[in-house]
Amino acid sequence: MGKNKAARFRENLILPNVIQPTRDQAINDFEHKGKWKEFFGNDHPIVLELGCGKGEYSVGLAKAFPEKNFIGVDIKGARFWFGAKEAIESDLKNVAFLRTQIELIENLFAENEVSEIWITFPDPQIKYRRTKHRLTNPEFLTRYKHILKQDGVIHLKTDSEYLHGYTLGLLQGLGHEILTAHHDIYGAPEYQPDTTPLLREIRTYYEELFSSKGKTITYIKFKLKNE
Repeated sequence: MGKNKAARFRENLILPNVIQPTRDQAINDFEHKGKWKEFFGNDHPIVLELGCGKGEYSVGLAKAFPEKNFIGVDIKGARFWFGAKEAIESDLKNVAFLRTQIELIENLFAENEVSEIWITFPDPQIKYRRTKHRLTNPEFLTRYKHILKQDGVIHLKTDSEYLHGYTLGLLQGLGHEILTAHHDIYGAPEYQPDTTPLLREIRTYYEELFSSKGKTITYIKFKLKNE
C-alpha cells in the first residue's frame, strides 16, 4: 500500500463525515440504520450515491441541494477520502461517506428511509459469471426497493452501452417505470434533462476519463414498480 493511500485510510478514521462499520457491525444492528436523520440533525430527504468513487456526485449535489442529505457509499475508502475532505473544506454538513459493500445496503438503511439513489459509472461486469455483481441486476433492485420510499427514483449514469442496454431490457421485462433514458446525453443537443438538474454539470473522474476517450455517456432514470 502506498504512503498516500495509507495516510488517507488513517485520516478517514477521524473524519467526522466518514462512517466505517465492520462487516459484523453492518450485519448486526448497525447504529445508524433508521436513524440517519439523527446523524444529520434534520429530517431532509436522504440520497445515496452507490459506488461513489471519489464522491464527485455526492459533493456536487450536496452543494446544489442543501435541503437534502447525501451519502456516498463505496468499499474503497482511499477514493472517497477526496470527497470527504472537500466536503469538510467546503463546510458541507449535508454529505457523508459510508465505507461498506453495497450488498449490505439493506442492513444499513431502514425500509423507506431513502428518497433517491444514484449509480454512477459502476463496473458493468460484462462476463456472464459476474452478472450477480451488476448493480442493476434483479437482486440489487430488490435491495434498493426495500430501502426506497414508494416514490423514490434511481439514476444510472454509465459509459457502458452494454450495461445501459442490459438495464433497459431488465426494467422493461420486470415492469418497472422508465422515466427517461438516453444513449448519449452530451452528443444530442436536443436532449434537455429538465427533470434531473446538474446531470451534465457534475462529472466524475471516470466520466471525464471515458469522455476524453470518445465514449458516449448514457443515462436512465426509473422507478421500481409497487408490488
